[in-house]
Amino acid sequence: MIVKMSKYAFMVYHREYESFLGRLRRIGAVHVQEREPEAANLAESQLLTAERKRLRTHMHFLEKRQKEAQAKDGKNRRKLAPAPPFGISEDGGIALLNEIEQTGEQLVKQQAVKQSLEKDMASLSVWGDFDYATIDRLRQAGYDVTFFTCPASGYDTAWEDRYDAIRIGQVQSTVYFLTVTPSQTPPEIGAERVRLPEHSLSELRERLAAEQEHTAELNRKLTEIAFSGYRSLESYDRLLANEAATENVRMYTGREADNKLRLLEGWIPAVKEKEMEEALAAEGYFFQKLKVTADDDAPIQFRNNAFSRLFEPISRLYMLPKYNELDMTPFLAPFFMVFFGLCLGDSGYGLLLLLAATGAKRFMSQKLPDSMMPVLSLVQVLGTSTFFCGLLTGAFFGANVYEWGIPALDWLKERVVLDNSQMFTMALLLGVVQILFGMCLNIVNRVIQLGFVHALSNIGWVILLISIGLAWLFPGMMPMFGTVHLAVMGVAAVLIFLVNSPGKNIFLNIGVGLWDTYNMATGLLGDVLSYVRLFALGLSGGILAGVFNSLATGMSPDNVVLGPVVMVLIFLLGHALNIFMNVLGAVVHPMRLTFVEFFKNAGYTGGGKAYRPYKWNY
Repeated sequence: MIVKMSKYAFMVYHREYESFLGRLRRIGAVHVQEREPEAANLAESQLLTAERKRLRTHMHFLEKRQKEAQAKDGKNRRKLAPAPPFGISEDGGIALLNEIEQTGEQLVKQQAVKQSLEKDMASLSVWGDFDYATIDRLRQAGYDVTFFTCPASGYDTAWEDRYDAIRIGQVQSTVYFLTVTPSQTPPEIGAERVRLPEHSLSELRERLAAEQEHTAELNRKLTEIAFSGYRSLESYDRLLANEAATENVRMYTGREADNKLRLLEGWIPAVKEKEMEEALAAEGYFFQKLKVTADDDAPIQFRNNAFSRLFEPISRLYMLPKYNELDMTPFLAPFFMVFFGLCLGDSGYGLLLLLAATGAKRFMSQKLPDSMMPVLSLVQVLGTSTFFCGLLTGAFFGANVYEWGIPALDWLKERVVLDNSQMFTMALLLGVVQILFGMCLNIVNRVIQLGFVHALSNIGWVILLISIGLAWLFPGMMPMFGTVHLAVMGVAAVLIFLVNSPGKNIFLNIGVGLWDTYNMATGLLGDVLSYVRLFALGLSGGILAGVFNSLATGMSPDNVVLGPVVMVLIFLLGHALNIFMNVLGAVVHPMRLTFVEFFKNAGYTGGGKAYRPYKWNY
């Protein structure tokens, strides 16, 4: 269900506004009403958003560093240093980010230098490790040394006599050679001159080793920051989040009376309004409770029981309800649970999900984030549903448990087993039940939003459909198109065709009624038939499981050792693939039935905003 909200307006003198915001944040229950922001506040909020984005980028980079380092450490894995006991200042956070950025930039530069050195070394590798001082002495003696390359077919041995050409080597079809000629008389050779690096190969090797050591030092520094400074960055992220929240409040603050007063509107759960009023009244702040109208876009907070709360993430995947709508979570929860079980349809798979989720909660609760606990609880519920739904057909990892000759299972078989025809019928009946239930919820929604009169047409449709169902199932009680049935249908027709648009012209009502009849006749059958997927998915999953069992027994070689190994491998891999595909289908298709067929017939529109109170982010 949706928590009832109260709306308040706060008027504060501008010099007391910051202390007022501090008090409001300590209360931690007021959701600030959005309004058109001022340009200056909007710019500040955008700067904070950009800073947080920059921070998250660096945190993600450090997380990768941590994983790489821990993978190298093996058993002796390093642990993160604790966060500063009193948090981190904004200057400290900025300095740490700047240090990470500067170290990263140095690494990029080092990589460029390394590539340049490697390129120079590659160009010198053919010529060998010679000393440039020798070339300088030749130049001082009046001789120039020139380096050339040319195709092997273009090399002329006459150059060796004319220009003292020395052939250094050949790589594939390219010849490398040099000439020694008197200064001011460059050789006239049809070859390409080579410009060599300014340092010898040994010098380049020494420089490369030094640069590699520098790069390793920078990497060690970043790895150290990844473990020693990560918690500090988390603390800085919380600091920025708190600043961003305050800046958002300032952004939605109105300025009145020549900028002397600050006006703020907000929402608070009705159960907390007394606590807030007492806290603000004690410090002399002015506030006034406002009347909530149908046009107000109140924030949405759910308050459901433990079972329904597990399915809230599924509701949020679609969208939150409007404040004046019903929360559909408690109503979709039992249907989704049953639909999942029917789509997966194998007691063995359900038992495996139940045991896996229970084991994870029991033995990995300390390692998993708190947000995973409700997910594991949901898996437990869905696994339990699958186990019991699988008993309807007897499927257990593709086998039929009712063929095992166990007395208890034989007793169960006589009472719960359904054949394919009965499973098909049950899927359709579940669709009829959920659609009719959705139409009843639509009536409640319209009564809440518009009033009882506006729900009369929907009531007429429910009466008509239920009367047809009762006349078909219990002809002795109410024969189809008998006097009683015709009377009931007459009442439904009046509601459908004459009061569907209260206050409108009667001919308009009739026209709208005819249009609704057309939509109902064409849409209702398609909606019901959509539920056939509950039967089809369970049947296909069972067939695939049986196929993998046959492959496991049929393809294993006739060998005492190798045969069981191959059989187990095929069994495990086949059922793992089948579980993955069927669990995916068992989530997607019930979700589709919920969001399309059920929500449509329930008249659910959604579009609400989540309740996000202004509070400290610890």
